[in-house]
Amino acid sequence: MGGRRGIPMSRRVTLSSGAGSSGSLDDCPARHCWVAGAVDDEGVKRPGLLVEWRAADVGWEGRVLYVARLRSGHWALVEEWLPATLLAPR
Repeated sequence: MGGRRGIPMSRRVTLSSGAGSSGSLDDCPARHCWVAGAVDDEGVKRPGLLVEWRAADVGWEGRVLYVARLRSGHWALVEEWLPATLLAPR
């Protein structure tokens, strides 16, 4: 354990996770979002996790993870870059 004796487990997890310079878990870049135009094309917004932004030729795109129904009764995890216009915070 080296120099970590006496440090509470919750603090050890924070230190070992690399959670930003302030050591706060609030520094996590991932954010909840709603995904319109999901790959299953059922016309409903799917809850998603926005993990990254990038500038594209036509504006901004977000890299999102969400679950979609790809076959009858079967759901799958989808990761894709989508235009910002298809993503909403609520």
